[in-house]
Amino acid sequence: QAPDSFPPLRNEAAVRVLRGRMKGIQGHCNSCYMDAALFSLFSCTSVLDWGGFKPFPLCDRNVQSILRDEIVHPLRKTGFVKARGGMHLREQLTEKGQCSSFTNAEKDPEEFLNLIMHQVLGIEPLLKLQSEGQKEQDCYSYQIFMDKQEDLVVPDVQQLVERSFLSSDLKLVEIPSCFIIQMPRFGKEYKMFSKIIPSLELDITDLLLDSPRECCVCGDVATLECS
Repeated sequence: QAPDSFPPLRNEAAVRVLRGRMKGIQGHCNSCYMDAALFSLFSCTSVLDWGGFKPFPLCDRNVQSILRDEIVHPLRKTGFVKARGGMHLREQLTEKGQCSSFTNAEKDPEEFLNLIMHQVLGIEPLLKLQSEGQKEQDCYSYQIFMDKQEDLVVPDVQQLVERSFLSSDLKLVEIPSCFIIQMPRFGKEYKMFSKIIPSLELDITDLLLDSPRECCVCGDVATLECS
């Protein structure tokens, strides 16, 4: 365990600590969905540290301490988390009566994220989405849904998010404090894309509802939007 506080890994430090064999979060009993989610949320970013490290009246302190001391801190300190840290967290989630199969079955990442964010950390939904003519909906993450497109062989995240929002007729009601995106996936048998290039920055200008934007013809503030 690493009881002291460790900031997220950045730049050269991230490469030095996380690259090589025996790095990351060790898997055990179908834990890949959780390992990947926790690594993405905490290894190199501090955007959710306020939820995982500060006491909240709604959060489960025991689960919070396991998340902090047995997973996040060791990951940032040594670049490696033993499987027992993840299993300890899964056992606690099972004990809370959330789901009896958390210790042995593969779960949907969204189910895990909702449980951790809402019932463990007590965090309000991070995203506000709205479809044309529909009510606003709150959620913790956004999963990319789209049909196979032949012109996208090795896409980047920017392209996938924009096309997914367009095909679903969705807009962001406001700029999110944290934008968690699940890549398209179709189980073990079929992958829509063999590789996806991470976009280090994400431009959400065209995804925002009622956001003033420049007309591509005259340069003034646009009054109409063509999909």
